[in-house]
Amino acid sequence: MELWNFPACSFFSDHHTHTIMPSLLSGRILHFPKLSATSSSSESYSSKQVKFPKKISQNSATFVRPADSGSPLRKTHKLNLEVSPHRAVSAVRLMRIEFGGAFADLLNEQGKGSGDNEMGYVERTLGFRTRDLDDRDLRLVTEVVGGTIRWRRYLDHLILSLCHDERTFRSMEPLLVQILRIGFYEITKLDMPPYAVVDESVRLAKVALRPGAGNLVNGILRKLAVLKESDSLPAVEVDGDDRQQARGLATLYSHPVWMVRRWTKYFGQDTAIKLMAWNNSYPSFSLRANTGKGLTGADLVSRLKMLKVPHEPSLYLDDFVRLKTGMQNVIQAGLLKEGFCAVQDESAGLVVSIVDPQPGENIIDCCAAPGGKTLFMASRLNGQGKLFAVDINEGRLRILRETAKLHQVIDVISTVHSDLRTFSTDKVVEWDKVLLDAPCSGLGVLSKRADLRWNRKLEDMEQLKHLQDELLDSASRLVKPGGVLIYSTCSIDPEENEERIEAFLLRHPEFYIDPVNKYVPENFVTNRGFYMSNPVKHELDGAFAARLVRFQ
Repeated sequence: MELWNFPACSFFSDHHTHTIMPSLLSGRILHFPKLSATSSSSESYSSKQVKFPKKISQNSATFVRPADSGSPLRKTHKLNLEVSPHRAVSAVRLMRIEFGGAFADLLNEQGKGSGDNEMGYVERTLGFRTRDLDDRDLRLVTEVVGGTIRWRRYLDHLILSLCHDERTFRSMEPLLVQILRIGFYEITKLDMPPYAVVDESVRLAKVALRPGAGNLVNGILRKLAVLKESDSLPAVEVDGDDRQQARGLATLYSHPVWMVRRWTKYFGQDTAIKLMAWNNSYPSFSLRANTGKGLTGADLVSRLKMLKVPHEPSLYLDDFVRLKTGMQNVIQAGLLKEGFCAVQDESAGLVVSIVDPQPGENIIDCCAAPGGKTLFMASRLNGQGKLFAVDINEGRLRILRETAKLHQVIDVISTVHSDLRTFSTDKVVEWDKVLLDAPCSGLGVLSKRADLRWNRKLEDMEQLKHLQDELLDSASRLVKPGGVLIYSTCSIDPEENEERIEAFLLRHPEFYIDPVNKYVPENFVTNRGFYMSNPVKHELDGAFAARLVRFQ
């Protein structure tokens, strides 16, 4: 069975296959986990087109005997204080994301300890350490990594234009490409002083690769700085027929061509452009106060004020607060580890409003992991009723249980490790409410999942639709007469949303649509009575939900 990475909930196992890559530096072997559903844009730099050199001058080590002379020798890698720590960490993290299948984790939930983890990756990859990361460095790494991934296609267009020779660009070492992308992003999008960017980038290229790489970086970045200063960056042509326009817009707004064509088809070119602009903006995050512990939105606001974190209340949900900045402060203050609150977008919270959990009800969450909606629903039961959380990923269910204990809602939650398609044929229990938060393309959450646009492929859509139909059929068997089936996704794609419901109703005339206007504000309700959160219209993640009732 093919392995997938689904952003909303994990349905298939996430045991990744592994590929062995030659080290970029010294002939060492690095093991990167590889996700099977990843790809790059055809015009973008690709790992299949590069050569991996066997060299390194800085992978030196010394052996130090601790003060206790009886202790064994220990190996310490070289410490380089000249290389910028945020630049080294950003370059290595980008390598892990593009070639190793790691995620662009915009929320580094390991807080202050994450600096040591990141420097460990630098040491293992480059063969040396820099000075330790401080809080400012960590914030800058998050900004640089997320932004460089978002703008990758456009940055590659600029780099290729300044190389004047496509073969030069295609033959660059992967690390060299990442160093250039970071430099181009910082100069063109962050407006950092070019002299500082050039100096730091050249230094990293020389130390991590070779002097010639530093010279190449120096020449290309200096060209960029001159063009930026004179407001004459290489233009992107968006004229011509529909295909040519799509390719131009895909480069200008840094998205895959197939997404541009698909969104233009369904929403029109103006909305497609606005969607891409939203995806390229720095994301806001929402926090939900943990009412399972008896906390309220007012309690959360009070803590945020103490931390001096800018915030504003949700326009749509009690106990939700929206943040544009300051998430690292929240993490480092321990609010998440304490179970004081949870990170949850309002668009996901509104799906729980549509489920409308009531104390005493029997509810099943069919694709529960990682558990955000499960925990919110459990808190709404007020200790009365039962919530079954089904998922095929046992490891993520274990995390869900641990989080449920932390949030003090474990008493109403039972986890079930199973494939829903098997579970629904083996069980005769019928539930009051059945939530299917289905595996989907994640096209509604591209602002937060910066890497997802490059990992998702057009051919994924057909396979996802088939899977969604299978899961809907399975979930429907669990609904009692008069009970409710809620289908939701974090996608804005009509083929994953409205079309799946219409097809389901043709197969299952025993269900009918229950309009969601009783549960969410009217401006989220479609003509057919479905829920749709639109990033352009609502400034939230994109999401969809349908509420279906089984005839008595």
